[in-house]
Amino acid sequence: CFHITIVYLPCIYRNTGVRKPDYLATVDVDPKSPTYCKVIHRLPMPNMNDELHHSGWNACSSCYDDASKKRSRLILPSLISSRIYVIDVDTDPRAPRLHKTVEPVEMYWKCGLANPHTSHCLGSGQVMISTLGDPSGNGKGGFVLLDGETFEVLCNWELPGEAAPFGYDFWYQPRHNVMISTEWGAPKILANGFNPADLKDGHYGQCIHVWDWTTHKHVQTLDLGEEGAIPLEIRFLHDPAAAEGYVGCALQGTVFRFYKTPKGDWAAERVIKVPSKKVEGWILPEMPSLITDIIISLDDRFLYFSNWLHGDIRQYDITDRRNPRMVGQIFLGGSIQNDGPVKVLDDKELDSQPSPRIVKGKRIPGSPQMLQLSLDGKRLYVTTSLYSAWDKQFYPELIKQGSVMMRIDVDTVKGGLKLNEDFLVDFGKEPDGPVLAHEIRYPGGDCTSDIWL
Repeated sequence: CFHITIVYLPCIYRNTGVRKPDYLATVDVDPKSPTYCKVIHRLPMPNMNDELHHSGWNACSSCYDDASKKRSRLILPSLISSRIYVIDVDTDPRAPRLHKTVEPVEMYWKCGLANPHTSHCLGSGQVMISTLGDPSGNGKGGFVLLDGETFEVLCNWELPGEAAPFGYDFWYQPRHNVMISTEWGAPKILANGFNPADLKDGHYGQCIHVWDWTTHKHVQTLDLGEEGAIPLEIRFLHDPAAAEGYVGCALQGTVFRFYKTPKGDWAAERVIKVPSKKVEGWILPEMPSLITDIIISLDDRFLYFSNWLHGDIRQYDITDRRNPRMVGQIFLGGSIQNDGPVKVLDDKELDSQPSPRIVKGKRIPGSPQMLQLSLDGKRLYVTTSLYSAWDKQFYPELIKQGSVMMRIDVDTVKGGLKLNEDFLVDFGKEPDGPVLAHEIRYPGGDCTSDIWL
């Protein structure tokens, strides 16, 4: 089960100037294959400007007591258009085809929700998708339920009037009867770029929300404070009995551990803080690290995250859950390279600014962002695009050159990260022009798609 030969990535043309639809790319990651590191298939969507983003499955480990369920359909929600594409990856896994399009009005009219983000399949066979907003572009953290066979929009998962003010990601842990969701911001505010004034005006979130998994009731709001502004990706430990996990908070470069208390409610504590850097030549005098993706190895031993502005990926040993210890770090691009326009004036961590990275003759544009780890924990795949409008704002060269996919070889004994110099997928060379490749999915499930019961 550890031998992955292909991966799927959504590729985005919105905001790039290329007037083409987004597509799902199939990439060959088998070193023995003649098409290693190549895009071997492209499935264009039937519409323009969808902003494909994350993906999920119609079935995963949470349904595995049911032999009739298999990962035959990839769910592709569109962050901006609010369409949901259902992709057949079963008929020919190397050449996926479109199975169904769920039009936005289904979600608007039946649920009063829009801007779908994370999808997880449920033990019931249904598919649940979190949302960022309402159909008018305001923040609204609700959840859409799809039928797992017909993919028809059924109804809201949350109870009437109980949607959170903002939404983004979620993870559930049935043995503790809990689901926890996170917050990004109001879609119409973040859609065209980041303005620090919007943060002061309350258009971005800083809370995580605790839900009763059985009754669907919203039971607790944990305000992480300014330090926890923009809590994005949330990960419970993979152990289904675990009553704790981690959430990466983008704006101040923090990771919070959330956990069940002895009295049965939930709490959160900051366990990692990446110091901001004092800079000149950038849009603000202080540059936060901007933690954008976090991932936990399947054995719950290591936590990885990307600092999308600083340009590094870090590996932490989380054996001591309250005291993560950094054991690996690698810089791959970012905003503080030593030949760029930004000068670091005060740095609490580094003695000098990192050098640019060149892989197979290409200088890495942008910065490490989406992460996916092989099931044995030894290969960490990374792409460099965050979201088209923010890419355009912070890394304009990414729009011109396209994003890349890289592979990092992981020391799973002592810890340590090393760039694999023989692996590069260059999305700047795509037939219709440079494209922004985002989240990486394995056909057989992976560290971010699967929840065990």
